[in-house]
Amino acid sequence: MRGDPVVTQRSTDLEAPGHGLDYGKMPGHWLLAQMGKRVLRPGGAELTSRMLEALDICSTDEVVEFAPGLGLTARAALERQPASYTGIERDETASRQVGKYLKGPGRQCLVGRAEATGLPDASATVVFGEAMLSMQTPILKASIVEEAARLLRPGGRYGVHELCLQPDDLEDAKKSEISRVLSDAIRVGARPLTPGEWKALLEDHGFAVETQVTAPMHLMEPRRFIRDEGWARTIRFVLKVART
Repeated sequence: MRGDPVVTQRSTDLEAPGHGLDYGKMPGHWLLAQMGKRVLRPGGAELTSRMLEALDICSTDEVVEFAPGLGLTARAALERQPASYTGIERDETASRQVGKYLKGPGRQCLVGRAEATGLPDASATVVFGEAMLSMQTPILKASIVEEAARLLRPGGRYGVHELCLQPDDLEDAKKSEISRVLSDAIRVGARPLTPGEWKALLEDHGFAVETQVTAPMHLMEPRRFIRDEGWARTIRFVLKVART
């Protein structure tokens, strides 16, 4: 009996999450990371920058990031020299990777879950997370947003960068179809919301939405890819995909 070949990573891929998994079954974002892609957020580096600008992190801020992944946004946030930074990352490999960027006191990345961080109440002035709420069930979405609200002091800021369905009046059948196709493609359950639904989710937990920006999800579109990764990394990515 014949079967499809099983392709796994070489030892040189130890830095990225997903090491040791079959490429054919690996979640899509880990597969892209194994191939060398760093920017994995749906709106690309541009929307990450817009989110950080809106959060306006400064030297007095106590920052918590949910699911920092490869740590690119963590590095950008740390360039703003907050008083402290804590990452909450459920993947141990990713947590170790982020830990490499964290130097000095008040910088840590803990292995844990965004819906139950174990951090004290009102211990943060800024909380943010990217490309993780979209992959959760409605109950978990609500639990994570509730946890962000618990962590924040009065007047704190919460930023999210997530998958978004357009337009607001999209039919439920179409939403389900998009979620199914997307989940099959990235091998992770995807449950994106419309702009109005994201806004309602946040407002239901006491947040007032001040800034809302959208951009096409052109994660693998060549011009976006080059803009996010640069020419050298783009060429290395293409060559590695061709070899694998």
